[in-house]
Amino acid sequence: MTTTGIRLHAPAPGWSIAADVVVVGSGVAGLTAALRCEAAGLRTVVVTKARLDDGSTRWAQGGIAAALGEGDTPEQHLDDTLVAGAGLCDENAVRLLVTEGPDAVRRLIETGARFDESSEGDLELTREGGHHRRRIAHAGGDATGAEISRALVEAVRARGMRTVENALVLDLLTDAEGRTAGVTLHVMGEGQHDGVGAVHAPAVVLATGGMGQVFSATTNPSVSTGDGVALALRAGAEVSDLEFVQFHPTVLFLGPDAEGQQPLVSEAVRGEGAHLIDADGVRFMVGQHELAELAPRDIVAKGITRRMLEQDAEHMYLDARHFGAEMWEHRFPTILAACRAHGIDPVTDPIPVAPAAHYASGGVRTDSHGRTTVPGLYACGEVACTGVHGANRLASNSLLEGLVYAERIAADIAANGLHARVPQPVTHPEIPEHPLQTPEARFTIQRIMTGGAGVLRSAGSLAKAADQLQRLHTDAREALAEHGKTAEAGVDTWEATNLLCVARVLVAAALLREETRGCHWREDRPERDDAAWRRHIVVTLNPDRTLAVHTTDTTDFPTTLPPQAPQEQ
Repeated sequence: MTTTGIRLHAPAPGWSIAADVVVVGSGVAGLTAALRCEAAGLRTVVVTKARLDDGSTRWAQGGIAAALGEGDTPEQHLDDTLVAGAGLCDENAVRLLVTEGPDAVRRLIETGARFDESSEGDLELTREGGHHRRRIAHAGGDATGAEISRALVEAVRARGMRTVENALVLDLLTDAEGRTAGVTLHVMGEGQHDGVGAVHAPAVVLATGGMGQVFSATTNPSVSTGDGVALALRAGAEVSDLEFVQFHPTVLFLGPDAEGQQPLVSEAVRGEGAHLIDADGVRFMVGQHELAELAPRDIVAKGITRRMLEQDAEHMYLDARHFGAEMWEHRFPTILAACRAHGIDPVTDPIPVAPAAHYASGGVRTDSHGRTTVPGLYACGEVACTGVHGANRLASNSLLEGLVYAERIAADIAANGLHARVPQPVTHPEIPEHPLQTPEARFTIQRIMTGGAGVLRSAGSLAKAADQLQRLHTDAREALAEHGKTAEAGVDTWEATNLLCVARVLVAAALLREETRGCHWREDRPERDDAAWRRHIVVTLNPDRTLAVHTTDTTDFPTTLPPQAPQEQ
């Protein structure tokens, strides 16, 4: 294993913590991995970019999918997942998800998560897009993520686990053989340490969430800047399928100039019978798919976008006036409050909606135990590409994937004795530090990506985006090489630099994939091409900071590296 040696421009660590495992992220994946590692007797440190309960998990409205209802089976759940994934799912990975999922949800309930129940005391299950059965467990009506986050955070605090909040992770530390040796991080504001420090650990679990902030409008919180994917690329890991960004079909439309995190209108609203209509009241999804408004998300997002283009409209509408006030207040109180806060009352008015960036189906490539191609580095949750989602994530599979694969990671770390190795980090002084982008570059990147790599893409739009992103990258490199200047190190510049890194990878993959598949929609290549493109695109970062892009020979991923046995000290 050869690392790139690339690291962000940052001060040297001024303090350090020793651990067996460091988990980066505090969503369902990160906290589940941390709790399981701690239960196995491993010294575990959780590092999170904001507070423990501020990740993407808390924003999940719809629920968690698992075959828990009467008559439902893992096989049916598998079938729905494979259909949504448009031919690129790893069937073995999906089978692990759906067979281990029900018990993982039961363990989550044992941890303290309280899901909505029927009057008979059974789990109250709903449907979402792409599911042929009611199998979505939810909490607080439409506050499932918040409840899961609450339960896991309380469990972590009850264990007295060491946590470092308000900390942006910068780079992976490695030893002389290229094995994981921990991470560097910068603690902001009211964190436990000031400035840049390090956690030395032979096992690192990336659970950093998504990269939705690479687009102007997204459902993701402001912290979702692709930090985990960028860190993994600099460490030499493989990233796959980053072109498959799911745009949620029904995001509250706040105007054409709205930027940043936008309110989500959960798919569960359609699951309970809401209809998509245009300004004339026509249900335009009827006849486009057997499930109409409950088709997989890529199909609904495309249907909305097509209708917007046909009518030169900025948005469509979601009509749930027939629910009545009581159902809105009981079943969807969070969405009701968000709509009313923006001057829209869904009890009496249709909700203006438009697609916005929501979920990255690709990410850091892993095997069935969450192992990446860097020894000792694991990934789970949205930052990872396990093969479960393929070209398009099935609704509410994300929380389940984070849960199941986090448990598998903890079991693998404990079983393979990684903690027995004492990490010896080394530096790579011969490779200059990575130049930083200015804080303003964040908005430039978002506009480039929204214009060229959004819901609707083409060779022309992607080539233009690639050129613009390359110019940002080249200008920063030249300024550092010729004048020794780079943007001042800080959270804003590190985030902008990470966003540029993931944006370049996403556009490179989207430009290479000359077909329409799942949530990757090429208007110049409108058909799915299984003969040429039923395969994965894998990207790595070269030591000279160029991208190495290749396709797999089949739908199967090559194996990742085997676990490293502990060496005698």
